[in-house]
Amino acid sequence: MPFFQDPPRLGNQYDDDALLAEYLARVLEPDALDAHEAEYRELGELGGRALSDAMHADRLNVPVLTQWDPWGNRVDRIEVSPLWRRAQVLAAEHGLVAAAYERRLGDLSRVHQFTMNYLVQASLDIYSCPLAMTDGAARTLLESGNAELIERALPRLTSRDPARMWTSGQWMTERTGGSDVGASETVAVKNADGSWQLFGTKWFTSATTSEMALTLARPEGNGPGGRGLALFYVELRDEDGKLRNIQINRLKDKLGTRKVPTAELTLDGTPAVPVRGLDSGVRHIAPMLNITRTWNAMGATWGLRRAVALCRDYASRRRAFGALLADKPLHVDTVAGMAAEQEACFHLAFRAAELLGRIEGGSASGDEEKLFRVLTPIAKLTTAKQAVAVASEALESFGGAGYVEDTGLPRLLADAQVLPIWEGTTNVLSLDTLRALAAEGAFELFGAEVAGRAGAARDPALVDLGRLATGAVRRAGEWLAGALGDPADVEAGARRFALTLGRAHELALLVAHAQWCLDRDRGPRAAAAARRFAAHGIDQLSLAIRQGDSALLARER
Repeated sequence: MPFFQDPPRLGNQYDDDALLAEYLARVLEPDALDAHEAEYRELGELGGRALSDAMHADRLNVPVLTQWDPWGNRVDRIEVSPLWRRAQVLAAEHGLVAAAYERRLGDLSRVHQFTMNYLVQASLDIYSCPLAMTDGAARTLLESGNAELIERALPRLTSRDPARMWTSGQWMTERTGGSDVGASETVAVKNADGSWQLFGTKWFTSATTSEMALTLARPEGNGPGGRGLALFYVELRDEDGKLRNIQINRLKDKLGTRKVPTAELTLDGTPAVPVRGLDSGVRHIAPMLNITRTWNAMGATWGLRRAVALCRDYASRRRAFGALLADKPLHVDTVAGMAAEQEACFHLAFRAAELLGRIEGGSASGDEEKLFRVLTPIAKLTTAKQAVAVASEALESFGGAGYVEDTGLPRLLADAQVLPIWEGTTNVLSLDTLRALAAEGAFELFGAEVAGRAGAARDPALVDLGRLATGAVRRAGEWLAGALGDPADVEAGARRFALTLGRAHELALLVAHAQWCLDRDRGPRAAAAARRFAAHGIDQLSLAIRQGDSALLARER
């Protein structure tokens, strides 16, 4: 009989995840875990089977823009995929945004919220994009103190009723670029009656089917740069469902995240409401960026989890050269490396979520708030680079099938590639890390955080790994102190510096978790993950050799 390869299969994504089970047992009270475990298991079942199958069946459906009706009227209507419509209902009913604001688990409400998303989002075709921006908009409005906007929008953004729940967009990227938001060309004009209208082009607006958006614009007469921008609230459609002086020029043809309706918009007198004053818009939108960057790090966790889960299962089904891949030492070595990166990513992202939950609950100290400000860009940039690297390895582990679109496997890499780009590239976030560490005592706080986690180790091998983590942070501090005399040296090494801090923190978290597992006889896996991760390299600054770099960019003859 001819040979047909058995494809990889997913099981219940809650029951099959030993790392998640350990983590939840470590951070949640038993009563809290008991109260929510049935929902976790339900989402794990959906994520591993029904929704995963639906996503594969829905593979070729992409958003469609209809700009004109048959009679010549401009309608600018976007139709999303069937799975996205299903995801909208599921997100509301399970409170994938609302859970963070209901605070049923107190300071651990963010852990609960992101656990639910971790279990299901890898099968929802990046519906996490509008949810991240919705979450960010809710937090930004709350922190703005604008009572009128809070009363109008917050109950909708955090609703569990699919018919009532709104999603939000975030419009910052223009033709001038996404990272340099201070160069925004959108103008805000104040009318005689005190109302505001926006004029300009937004080059890249994700999830353009949302009901509202937060955006930046420059009020007439304001100066240049980010300080001259203001943060505005926009509702996209009027009571009849017609766009409010917004034209959708086109949908973007992207490498990945193709189910997300990302559009280029022209704002031609779009009604808007200032959220918080008429300047300092970049600073006022910072709460949204902190939330969406945390979602970005969490998105890396569930993308990595999906890639590793598929590889593990395939290794038990694929037979080559007389044995299963699971019995081939070289293949085991490869997948083990991927799994170690996945576990490191998981711990760093959930650590950010823990701090966020404490800050929102008012329990965090000033030091914890400062630590979160440092950790947010570090977690985002570190996990994003891990997601791309592991997704690439995952495709390779499937051989030719990993390169064939109708297996669904290439989307692992295509979708992962957005993570280092969206919400600030790795270089931009490396510079943001330097700004966060400029706060008095910030670097010492970060070092104490790493040392505290590493210090939990008592097993001799883990103690050595903990020293590796703290040593990398110490050397990074020495490098920064030595480079401060030359701003060019600081900027050139900023990426390696931030990645060193991120990987050192991941190793310390792995060590602490591994010690917890050993103390409870939960097996050697966590310690193996820490050991393997450390072997991949922590200190990136040892690679810094700036002399002659410019020659590598010169044209060759």
